Amino acid sequence: MKKLRLLFVLLLVTSVITAREYHVSLNGSDKNDGSASMPYRTISAAAQVAQPGDIIIVHAGTYRERITPPRGGTSDDARIIYQTAAGEKVEVKGSEVINNWTKFSKDVWKVTIPNTFFGIYNPYKDLIAGDWFSDTGKRQPHTGEVYLNGKSLFESNTLEGVLDPKPITRSKDQEGSTYTWYCESDEVNTYIYANFHNNDPNRELVEINVRRACFYPEKTGCNYITIRGFHMSQAATQWAPPTAEQVGLIGTNWSKGWIIENNVIRNSKCSGITLGKYGDKWDNTSANSAEGYVKTVERALENGWNKETIGHHIVRNNTIFDCEQTGICGSLGAAFSQITNNHIYNIWTKRLFSGAEIAGIKIHASIDVLIKNNRIHNAGRGLWMDWMAQGTHITSNLCYDNTTDDLFCEVDHGPYLIDNNLFLSEIGFMDMSEGGTLVHNLFTGKVTRAPDRRTTPYHKPHSTEVLGLKEIVGGDTRFYNNIFVAGYSPIPVPENTTNARRQRLGYGLDIYNDAELPMQVNGNVYYKGAKPYNKETYYIEQQGSDPQIKLVEEGESVYLYITLDKSYKSLKSTLITTQMLGKAMIPDLAFENPDGSPLKIDTDYFGKKRNEKKPSAGPFENPAAGKQLRLKVW
Repeated sequence: MKKLRLLFVLLLVTSVITAREYHVSLNGSDKNDGSASMPYRTISAAAQVAQPGDIIIVHAGTYRERITPPRGGTSDDARIIYQTAAGEKVEVKGSEVINNWTKFSKDVWKVTIPNTFFGIYNPYKDLIAGDWFSDTGKRQPHTGEVYLNGKSLFESNTLEGVLDPKPITRSKDQEGSTYTWYCESDEVNTYIYANFHNNDPNRELVEINVRRACFYPEKTGCNYITIRGFHMSQAATQWAPPTAEQVGLIGTNWSKGWIIENNVIRNSKCSGITLGKYGDKWDNTSANSAEGYVKTVERALENGWNKETIGHHIVRNNTIFDCEQTGICGSLGAAFSQITNNHIYNIWTKRLFSGAEIAGIKIHASIDVLIKNNRIHNAGRGLWMDWMAQGTHITSNLCYDNTTDDLFCEVDHGPYLIDNNLFLSEIGFMDMSEGGTLVHNLFTGKVTRAPDRRTTPYHKPHSTEVLGLKEIVGGDTRFYNNIFVAGYSPIPVPENTTNARRQRLGYGLDIYNDAELPMQVNGNVYYKGAKPYNKETYYIEQQGSDPQIKLVEEGESVYLYITLDKSYKSLKSTLITTQMLGKAMIPDLAFENPDGSPLKIDTDYFGKKRNEKKPSAGPFENPAAGKQLRLKVW
């Protein structure tokens, strides 16, 4: 036993001694040894030699390369860490500068690029495609992109759309949509035409996508990698459906234990960060069907999808914007992960294409995933938990100005928990699931209920192992201690629509009056016309009271203004615990923490301790009633 202990100590000391610090600088050379005095020129050179426990420190400048790590670490204590030097700005770009444009017509310029310039991958020949992708034009868009001084132009379906551009009405950027580009390719060259308006592209910074990613391993199983402090942008990412390999500007490629933190990520043609599925010969062969995705899940289980080998990533403190599919997505590979304190915005703003995989955060199989303290706005859809949200915990997020909805739970059997969130968009919650709990949230928008008869999996507790498949019928949902406000326009009622059908969309919870599975609803507050559930016992309904909710952005901060009437204080409410919630019916599982311990919702949006005998409804504990509050919510 003593010999074994001595051997362990020696191995530990040896690993500490052999761990190295590699430096990368634009003034370096890849023939150097990577020391502080003789740094490498490229991050890729350091990646090739780094071993578990090593740190790669990158110094200021713009690095135009794709980092393809050949290996990862061996444990959380023996990671390979990629980080920027303290106080220095490092950019990694998937683009190259193009400055040999020739005038074509008026504001339109043309460049001819030999196909050899792109090597084995030409984004101007690669069309965006995949399961659940929808093209809105006459031809599919490409993964390539053109940027003028850091801002991406709009791809046109035709050369005419570059010569005489018109604003795209569906786009969130009307003015920007008249800055257009178009491409053609033959066997020898690629030709790009772009309308730069009054700008001379040879005098401005003009860049084009040339690489599929900025940081992405080619092989699976590159575990325990940290990426910290970078600005990464301009990658020719492909559509990332749940049935195929998901390549993001940064992506984990079916690995375990990554930490992606304190980065600025922007201008991905599709997705910013992917925590998703590996690629195989069945990619994009699902026929866009639920049955096809069930087969994807079965193959993933055969390919090592389990708690020991996949997921457990931490994605925190990143700023992610200007991506046209997702800020963060992951199919199966995001299980057991934590996504916290990220600012995600301007997702799907061009709207040159669409599909069923677009959101600020889009996760398939969010098993034991924590999504906390994120700010998500102008993202089309804010949060989308699609299939197998089991043990999922979504808490203290700020969602607003999302045009589709703030939260969509699709064909999940639960148990999942949604608490202490601010859902402030016109549609706050789209429910196509069962077995969920929503408590202490603030909704100013509509709630939509659409039971779906698809047959989807449920699992053993805190595991990927499938116990069975069951049809979604709706209900078995718990709503406690929420605030609902009819904060937008009245709900239109078509003349020939039945009352039962109308109630699938409403302010409040009356749309659940005919839910098929039993509901648990109590302790909610309804303002300005929001309606309670018909079997709710303890609630406050103040039809004529307007809390005058307003959200104001001031620099990097966000403030919420709200006025609660004095009757708010009279509400009879209950502390939310594992015991009082019971079990989600279909999986027969309790609402509990990932380690199996009982949960208790005893803090509010700010982390303030709740009154355990009479907790306040909504995200904020014991707010003053009868006067306007100004709360810093980000």
